[in-house]
Amino acid sequence: MITLMPNTAKKSTTPVDCLGVVLAGGQSSRMGQDKSSLLRNQESMLSFSQKLLADAGLNNIVVSGSQHADSNNGGLNSTAIADVIEQAGPLGGIYSVLKHYQPKAILILPVDLPLMTSQALQQLKQTGELSQQACFYHDNYLPLYLPNNSFVELFFQQAFSQFSEQSSAQTSGQTSGQTSGKFSGKGPSIKALLKQVPHQALTIKNQQSLLNTNTPEQWQQAKNIFLNKRSSHV
Repeated sequence: MITLMPNTAKKSTTPVDCLGVVLAGGQSSRMGQDKSSLLRNQESMLSFSQKLLADAGLNNIVVSGSQHADSNNGGLNSTAIADVIEQAGPLGGIYSVLKHYQPKAILILPVDLPLMTSQALQQLKQTGELSQQACFYHDNYLPLYLPNNSFVELFFQQAFSQFSEQSSAQTSGQTSGQTSGKFSGKGPSIKALLKQVPHQALTIKNQQSLLNTNTPEQWQQAKNIFLNKRSSHV
């Protein structure tokens, strides 16, 4: 059973052991439409991603993305976490979730992996829990199992210190042309995070599972694959 954690919930004195996070805060500019609403066998990619995390053994799942917090989106708005720092890329969403819930660890799944499997996610989670390290697959930083430890906390403190400086400068009238709460540029990268935290890269059994769909052409490629798999089981 999936427990969809509301963003109005009070922080628990007992942190969630592992919180599932669907990253769905991108602008989908190259796709031309919201990637989370794309249909995979008549199921939205957002719903598909949530179910993958549930099938990987996670009971608590949230959606990262300001647009989902501001809209109904099929009744899922209560599970969405708005970005504390806007336009800061995937790490802005990850930081917002960690700041809000303070879980012991998170398992992060981007919403644009239509060939991902729960088994592959479960492998990351199990290996990460045993090693107490960040875990991802070779040459792919997402999906990612990330322990919420002192290494991660220090990275975010340093990475977003620039944002605090910009906000202070704007308040004092020294900055122009910027909107409060927005990070200049794309924000820090997951690669930069992983350079500063203990981690290991695993080998995935089926490389197709990591097919990322950022464009209509990539989505059609993935669609052909899962439709063929579906027809072969009929």
